[in-house]
Amino acid sequence: MAHGEEFKFLVKRGGGLLLSCRRRLAQISTEFTDRKSAKGFSSMNISSTETAKAGVTVAPTGGALGAEIRNADLRTIDDRDFAVMSGAWHDHAVLLVRGQELNDEDLVTFSKRFGELDWAPVQESGRRFVEGHPEIYVVSNVVENGVPIGSLGAGEATWHTDMSYLEVPPKASILYALEVPASGGDTYFNNMYAAYEGLPEELKRRIEGLSLKHDGTYNSGGYLRQGVTAVDDPRTSPGTYHPLVCSHPETRRRALYLGRRRNAYIAGLPLAESESLLDELWAYATRAELAWGHQWRPGDLVLWDNRCTMHRRDSFDAASRRVMHRTQIRDQVAPRP
Repeated sequence: MAHGEEFKFLVKRGGGLLLSCRRRLAQISTEFTDRKSAKGFSSMNISSTETAKAGVTVAPTGGALGAEIRNADLRTIDDRDFAVMSGAWHDHAVLLVRGQELNDEDLVTFSKRFGELDWAPVQESGRRFVEGHPEIYVVSNVVENGVPIGSLGAGEATWHTDMSYLEVPPKASILYALEVPASGGDTYFNNMYAAYEGLPEELKRRIEGLSLKHDGTYNSGGYLRQGVTAVDDPRTSPGTYHPLVCSHPETRRRALYLGRRRNAYIAGLPLAESESLLDELWAYATRAELAWGHQWRPGDLVLWDNRCTMHRRDSFDAASRRVMHRTQIRDQVAPRP
């Protein structure tokens, strides 16, 4: 039955089927939504009438990863809808939820539904976290009374996986937008399952069983970490070794686990050979077809899986304001092959 005929049929059946009609119209609208613009950015919107309906929906971005969760108020999401969201997270690795109105307590409460939270790392300024909320890390370029309120400034943040220099890195990160610039500051994510699966078989064999040092000297903005002495020799810099190819503990899929490029070192190889192999792997992992980009709005919340994605950020005008609050969900196991 054509969509228009289906609509007329449902209306004739009377008020008892009005809700079914509305739900089907929303489904039809979703089916025909243009989920990806020419630049690969999210272009999906939620209408005011749609948010009034019961039940969250999942709309894939159409890119290499990512989905939008619609009809969700994360302050009141119930167990059924959270189960849908959790399943979508494992399927798509990155989730976007727009139009949220969260205070810090709301953000922490929602984040804890995914597991125990890590405390925020020390920022470049020496500040640790939001007052009263040790789990919240501030990502911002704003300076107040001569002191930055957050980390990473307004420059570009290179491809990386959060906190991979730890023995047990966080399994997930959640970033909530409070203030965003008019342009710039877009965040990109890439699919490390697909990065591994797309490697030539000979290259897969070469890296099987190898371990990679994840450097603890610099953060993704290029800033020296608090309390760390600068060391630029990958063989001697502080860091933690993890398998170069890891198996996701929940999906069981294998993924490249690269962390970040600077000061990375593959155990047991001459430095030149390590550098050459890493350059080759990074060239595969950061191909445009493996990525999806997001343009932020205030009230956007993005959740990503650190075990199978990397992300980066564009620079933006330092005279504008960008204020984001981040939480990180603690993992229970270290990365495993």
